[in-house]
Amino acid sequence: MTINRRDLALSSLAVSALALSTPALAASADEEAVAKKVEAFRLAQIAADPKALGALCWDDLSYSHSSGKVEDKATFITNATDGKSKFLSIEYKDPTIKVVGPAAIVRFHWIAEQEMAADGKKVPTNLHILMNWQKQGDEWKLLSRSATKL
Repeated sequence: MTINRRDLALSSLAVSALALSTPALAASADEEAVAKKVEAFRLAQIAADPKALGALCWDDLSYSHSSGKVEDKATFITNATDGKSKFLSIEYKDPTIKVVGPAAIVRFHWIAEQEMAADGKKVPTNLHILMNWQKQGDEWKLLSRSATKL
């Protein structure tokens, strides 16, 4: 069997392309895993499910609202599930996810509507959200969240 320079160059190029694509595949798997957690978080917010929210959040969560109010994990879960209001809808529009080592930066446009239990008033919200997720073992957990009014 004879190997010429062209065959050798093509083989080298194929091996190089494979080596370069492997990290991209790993990042894609992490991005997909984070995307699933973000969607689970959105659904848990709509359902006001304290168990699901608790499972998705880091114990040292820092949860910042667009009003400037900052909550820890326990306070966030209590307030999110106290029944004083309920979400009629929450949309995470145009999400972006960037995985950097064991961290993920998630941004999206939040469009939601809540109904207040006291008077039935419907309140729309239009926010820009920044979430930071951190990988713990094989699980991604929400480490921090910040909101800005639009």
